Amino acid sequence: MNVNIDTKFITLLGDPLRQSFAARMQNKGYEAAGLNMLYFYTETGNEHLGDIVNGLRYMNFAGFAVTKPNKIEVLKYLDELDPLCEKMGSSNTVVKTPEGKLKGYNTDGVGFYTSITEEGGIKASECVFFCFGAGGAGRAMCSVLAYYGARKIYITDFYPEFAQSLVDDINKNFAPVAEFVPKGDFSKIAACDVVLNASGIGMGSHIGESPMPKEEMKASQLYFDACYNPAKTQFLLDAEACGAKILNGLGMSLYQGAAQIELWTGGKAPVEAMRQELLDIIAGK
Repeated sequence: MNVNIDTKFITLLGDPLRQSFAARMQNKGYEAAGLNMLYFYTETGNEHLGDIVNGLRYMNFAGFAVTKPNKIEVLKYLDELDPLCEKMGSSNTVVKTPEGKLKGYNTDGVGFYTSITEEGGIKASECVFFCFGAGGAGRAMCSVLAYYGARKIYITDFYPEFAQSLVDDINKNFAPVAEFVPKGDFSKIAACDVVLNASGIGMGSHIGESPMPKEEMKASQLYFDACYNPAKTQFLLDAEACGAKILNGLGMSLYQGAAQIELWTGGKAPVEAMRQELLDIIAGK
C-alpha cells in the first residue's frame, strides 16, 4: 500500500510481539476492504504505556490494539469504556472517537467464544472450565464464559492476587460461578470439561513449557490455548498425545480481529480474506 497523509494507523501495544500474526492479518483485511489503513507493532510493557497512549491521541490513528501485558493497565489511560469492557476489567481494542476521546472495548471475549462454540463444539452452560492465567486474555475468556452461563470456572495464576481479583470480579459482575485455585493445585482439573491456557506459558521465551503436568490430562477434555504461534504449544502437544481434543488461539485471533476492524471503521470486516491470510501464514507462504 501507499502511505499518505490520509492513512489511518493502528498499532499493537504489547510485549513480546515477535510471534504475532496480527499485522499481516489486519493489513490483508484493510486491503480487501479497500481501506487506507496500516497496522504495525509497538513492543512495550507497562513502564511507558501511559506516555505512548497519550501520544497516540495527537497522531493520525483510528485507534490501537492492546495485548499482554497491557490489557488491564491500559484502562487507567482511557476516557471511556464499553459496558462489557468495564465489567471485564480489560481492554484489547481502543477506538479514537470523532471527539478525540479514547474508548476501550474488548473483542477477545467475542473472538474466544465464537471459536470454542463454532470450532470446539462447546456450549458454556453445559461445561465446567479450568483456566490458567488471570491477565487480560484470561479476564476476557472467563468473563464471557460467565456471561454465557458457565456452570463453574476455576481460575489460577502465577500471581495469586490476579486470580483472586478475577474471581471476585466475575462473581460480582456476572454470576457467582468462579472459584480461586492456588498455583500448582491441579486437583480440580479432573472434574472439568474444558482446560484453558491464557497464561502465556508456551510462547515467546516460554516455548516448550506447559502450565500443567501431562499426567493430569484426560482424553475426554478439550484443551484450548490462547496462543497460536507456535500452533501447538507444549500444553496442546501433551493434550493431543493423551488423546484429547485441542484448539489453539487462531480462531480467537481471527474473530476478535474482525470485530476490531468493525469498531475502528464502522464497516463489515472481510473475514474470509483474513482467514485465508492466517492459513497462508501457517503454511509458510
